[in-house]
Amino acid sequence: MSKMEVKTSLLDNMIGVGDMVLLEPLAEESFIKNLRKRFDHNEIYTYIGSVVISINPYRALPIYTPDKVEEYRNRNFYELSPHIYALADEAYRSLRDQDKDQCILITGESGAGKTEASKLVMSYVAAVCGKGAEVNQVKEQLLQSNPVLEAFGNAKTVRNDNSSRFGKYMDVEFDFKGDPLGGVISNYLLEKSRVVKQPRGERNFHIFYQLLSGASEDMLKKLKLERDFSKYNYLSLDSATVTGVDDAVCFRTVKNAMQIVGFMDNETQSVLELVGAVLKLGNIEFKPESRVNEVDESRVKDKNELKEICELLGIEQSVLERAFSFRTVEAKQEKVSTTLNVAQAYYARDALAKNLYSRLFTWLVNRINESIKAQTKKRKKVMGVLDIYGFEIFEENSFEQFIINYCNEKLQQIFIELTLKEEQEEYIREDIEWTHIEYFNNSVICDLIENNTNGIMAMLDEECLRPGTVTDSTFLEKLNQICADHQHFESRMSKSSKFLNDHSLPHNCFRIQHYAGKVLYHVDGFVDKNNDLLYRDLSQAMWKANHSLIKSLFPDGNPAKINLKRPPTAGSQFKASVATLMKNLQTKNPNYIRCIKPNDQKASHIFTDSLVCHQVRYLGLMENVRVRRAGYAFRQPYDACLERYKMLCKQTWPHWRGQARDGVEVLLKDLQIPEDEYSYGRSKIFIRNPRTLFSLEEQRKRRLHGLATLIQKIYRGWKTRTHFLLMKSSQVTVAAWYRRYAQQTKYKKTKSSAIMVQSFIRGWKARKILRDLKYQKRCKEAVTTIGAYWHGTQARRELKRLKEEARCKHAVAVIWAYWLGLKVRREYRKFFRAHAGKRIYAFTIQRIMQKYFLELKNKMPSMSPCDKTWPARPYLFLDSTHRELRRIFHLWTCKKYRGQFTDQKKAIYEEKLEASEIFKDKKALYPSSVSQPFQGDYLEINKNPRYQKLNSLVEEKIIFADIVNKINRANGKGAQRIFLLTKSKFMLADQKSGQQIKSSVPLAELTSVSMSTQSDGFFALRVKEGTTAAAKGDFLLNSERIIEIITKLHRAGLDLTKEKIQIEITDEFLVQFKQDKVCVKFIQNGPKNGTMASCKRKNNRLLEVTVPSP
Repeated sequence: MSKMEVKTSLLDNMIGVGDMVLLEPLAEESFIKNLRKRFDHNEIYTYIGSVVISINPYRALPIYTPDKVEEYRNRNFYELSPHIYALADEAYRSLRDQDKDQCILITGESGAGKTEASKLVMSYVAAVCGKGAEVNQVKEQLLQSNPVLEAFGNAKTVRNDNSSRFGKYMDVEFDFKGDPLGGVISNYLLEKSRVVKQPRGERNFHIFYQLLSGASEDMLKKLKLERDFSKYNYLSLDSATVTGVDDAVCFRTVKNAMQIVGFMDNETQSVLELVGAVLKLGNIEFKPESRVNEVDESRVKDKNELKEICELLGIEQSVLERAFSFRTVEAKQEKVSTTLNVAQAYYARDALAKNLYSRLFTWLVNRINESIKAQTKKRKKVMGVLDIYGFEIFEENSFEQFIINYCNEKLQQIFIELTLKEEQEEYIREDIEWTHIEYFNNSVICDLIENNTNGIMAMLDEECLRPGTVTDSTFLEKLNQICADHQHFESRMSKSSKFLNDHSLPHNCFRIQHYAGKVLYHVDGFVDKNNDLLYRDLSQAMWKANHSLIKSLFPDGNPAKINLKRPPTAGSQFKASVATLMKNLQTKNPNYIRCIKPNDQKASHIFTDSLVCHQVRYLGLMENVRVRRAGYAFRQPYDACLERYKMLCKQTWPHWRGQARDGVEVLLKDLQIPEDEYSYGRSKIFIRNPRTLFSLEEQRKRRLHGLATLIQKIYRGWKTRTHFLLMKSSQVTVAAWYRRYAQQTKYKKTKSSAIMVQSFIRGWKARKILRDLKYQKRCKEAVTTIGAYWHGTQARRELKRLKEEARCKHAVAVIWAYWLGLKVRREYRKFFRAHAGKRIYAFTIQRIMQKYFLELKNKMPSMSPCDKTWPARPYLFLDSTHRELRRIFHLWTCKKYRGQFTDQKKAIYEEKLEASEIFKDKKALYPSSVSQPFQGDYLEINKNPRYQKLNSLVEEKIIFADIVNKINRANGKGAQRIFLLTKSKFMLADQKSGQQIKSSVPLAELTSVSMSTQSDGFFALRVKEGTTAAAKGDFLLNSERIIEIITKLHRAGLDLTKEKIQIEITDEFLVQFKQDKVCVKFIQNGPKNGTMASCKRKNNRLLEVTVPSP
């Protein structure tokens, strides 16, 4: 379809038939041909009513872009071409708008694309639901649970490179707005036998290869592993790598996904240790050893492997070695210990590996559920997505295929029942007569397998519990006795002789006629796999491990809780879980995706008719089409029908003013369609035969061509008229603008000439006036100059006369002064010669000291005791005096400064000194608090009338009062509280009312205070365990005045208990919230994230505080 086309219905530009209900003629051959035609044109989705058929293209198609998501968002199911997004949108809108719980059932055989389909459904729902930090975190955790479960639960098989070897059902929970709150995952029957043995051409679970390929050398060394796959007996080498898959990249993806989901680093490490231990278990080998009494027993060949496993799991080597060599059987009050031969030891080793991996997988699912579960207890809407193994028919089918195919029988049964029920309910809702439809009911096959008395699973459980020798052959004999006459059961040893000559049916096999076809099962291993026994000695050995995770996986190994009752079999557990699943599905509105594999080569562009035909048969798709077409093949709301076909009738075109149903009735009568070809429901028109619909489409197509011609004609006329009017308007505009331009040009020339004449006249006048002024000025200057020269001559003559007189007088005065000086020198010459030296020296020293003190007076420093400056020493002989004066001046300034202190100010400085001892060089916020005085009561509790009642509730004097933020563990957000501190306790009060005390804790019950080293205000107050205050857990608070709060809290606690409160300053600490411990982690970010520290919940056990960089 081109970019300009707008598709408003799946009937537009349809390749083949988009809805199989409209297929004509309806036959298996035409059904397959239509699927092939659409597949060849990259149309991999096809409808059967509301059921989506999905064909695996084995390549990436550009149909899952964000633009496609927006295209299908809030659109009618049949409005666009078939797509999995249409079904996901219909389910999501039904859940959000109609408050109906939904379930999406994805079925098909292995390799048909079920896992990818479930991912597409989840990614679409995540894209269209609400936004926000918390919502995005929930969506990310739900989506990232897939890589973790795929790594531990998926493996490469001959049919699928990423085959789910377990069943997964996820309930995604939404609030009333349709935003996701969390989810719950259920897993069914992990194929744990794959851990110890894989069929040819297949791999073990992905995580083993990802760990060896992607782990660092340091991690492999810690896990005592080597990167070479050939070193491990549990890993098949013929298919160790998968084309187009990088296991090292996948390992990094899995580790990142585990971190996003909420796994702590120590939990991830513990999981990888167990995976490594399972790998190394396969390398343990045994050798036979005979005793004197000729009893065979076994011994471990290479104890180095056993030692490394024990170091990984924290188990004593002797304990695990004995568990591999002996088995203890308890009966009432007796214990019997027997030795294990080599075959039994290998069985015990493999049983331990399978149980260890299976229990680890179950723990992973529970741990993910703990992280993604909804935090609120309000009523929630639920959308379930079922991704479970498809129907399997291999060359050798064992107990696993039997259980898987039983589950698919149950899903087919509920599919038929719910489809018929949905069809019948719609007919009843629309007042359309319902016609009973004949279809194959597979309940007889389900009864053959699950009947509590004569069912195959019941007989298998009975054989497992029966005393005496029990083998797979005795189980088959019992089947032959009980099920011999059943029409869907076949066996060579059956009482019926019709299979005696059937050489395709071996003696150790039986065959069941499933809804998908006949499947041959080999009974070898049925009893052992159903028993699923793990010797109690191995369970107890695992329970003794120092590894915390191992101990939790084997609670049955606790000697104090020994249960002699036989554990339930694998078959009975799976039967019960399937029954619970069916009950859950029946309470929800179903949506179906039927996945089909086009070829066995896992290649694109290949469509194998026989393979697709086989899947169409066992999926019952033809029956589903017949069910939809039994009454009416097509239905559509009246308004949509009228909107699509109204151009076929003159009365309804272009607008119908009445009710939509009345318009449809007028339309169908005008087209003369027989009345038996359609029926009117309450809100929809029902069309019986697809030919009628195709006839309407053909008439609509012809009519659209006529309308298109009419539109083109009208458009061309409008375009020509518009062009003419535009040209005419343009001509008038151009003429008007030209005339205006010509007049403007003429005016500008006239104006320019007038201005030029004016300028010449003004210039001539100005020059004439200038000449006159210059002449007058020259006359005045001449007179002034002559007068100045005359006055100057007179002044110089007078000055010369005065100088002559002064010289004469000065000469007389000088001669007289010299004479007087001579007389004085003669009179005192003797006196000066005797005492002149000493007097001159004393006089000089006196003048120097005077100058020194005067300069010191002008250069005196400030009166602050902190000012260490002092004027420089001018002369060397004054050095000691200079130092003594500096010391005296400092002592005097200190005394003057101390004299200004009041008792209150002294207490404040003592607190500042104590704050320095606690926080200096430890807390980044401390330097900025030094200059800020401690006020204590910032709220003025005693004066503020708002807190009058709160003041009356506090009996002691309030040392500190301020508003702090109390951090909520659920979302990391803060709630404002009033923090009050007295000499004996601290309290938290409601900030809104200002009259109610929420919490009161005596200082004697406070053990320690924790905070970070960074520039934030978060701190945790830890309370003694067992006290009344400890019932609510510790307090995590945030305040801008953290330095003052902690200092006053420390002083009050020391005054009360004579013991210092422990203060812990670290960037990661634990806080006790009721029964759970939560890690508070501080991370420094750049300034772009804001200037305030923010707290954010990462998962149930981690609060992350982001502090901006300084």
